[in-house]
Amino acid sequence: MPRLSVALRALVLPVAALLAAAPYTPAQAKAEPKAPKEFVALRDVDPTIRQEIRYFTPHNFTGDPVDGYRQPMCVLTRPAAEALHRAQRQLMRRGYTLKVYDCYRPQRAVNDFVEWAKDLGDQRMKGEFYPEVDKTRLFEDGYIAEKSGHSRGSTVDLTIARLPGLPTRPYVPGERLVPCYAAKKDRFPDNSVDMGTGYDCFDTRSHTLDPRIKGVQRGNRLLLKGTLERLGFVNLAEEWWHYTFQPELFPDTYFDFPVSRRSLTG
Repeated sequence: MPRLSVALRALVLPVAALLAAAPYTPAQAKAEPKAPKEFVALRDVDPTIRQEIRYFTPHNFTGDPVDGYRQPMCVLTRPAAEALHRAQRQLMRRGYTLKVYDCYRPQRAVNDFVEWAKDLGDQRMKGEFYPEVDKTRLFEDGYIAEKSGHSRGSTVDLTIARLPGLPTRPYVPGERLVPCYAAKKDRFPDNSVDMGTGYDCFDTRSHTLDPRIKGVQRGNRLLLKGTLERLGFVNLAEEWWHYTFQPELFPDTYFDFPVSRRSLTG
């Protein structure tokens, strides 16, 4: 055997022996971020508020469950959750209940929305959620943005329903879609009161005080608005369902912990 080969073999064998003796340690999974202690599960503050977390399901404008929603639960900062509890007590005395569609929203979910909006070929849910809006205009018209107040933890999307109320049936992917501004009897069933449009309707009819929304529909919007605003919530004028509790605990922080009980408890 040539001298060089003998020398290399003398070096390699001890190294191989050391590697063989070393215990195997699998690569550690990247730890998920956790929620600050100021965040709570709404159900722990008020278990009577209905929850229909749409982004955990495929019944939303993307057509798929959204990244970051590990469980169908509402997570909020404690002051926002406690204010909803006070609103619920008022509404229940009148025969109503609050129903939340979305609460804290991780930044990864917002990123998911952005990527979906860039994919102009994916128009599966257009017939229900944005029938009159060209998908190329979603950013320009303000329906999709790279940051959301939901990620700060004090914003909630919600409606009201009459008690006792039956559960909303599950959405079946591929079923016929009806425009979100159609008459309530025609659009996807929702056990909430009639607000004039469905939730997440990308249309100017969703503006809280749109003049085309009249009568009982307008009265329902004003009932939600008046109840929440008296307790410290501020409505986004372009979305009848969108409210932010103020002052926000985290006005400048956009969190990315997943929506799950584990994020709260560790």
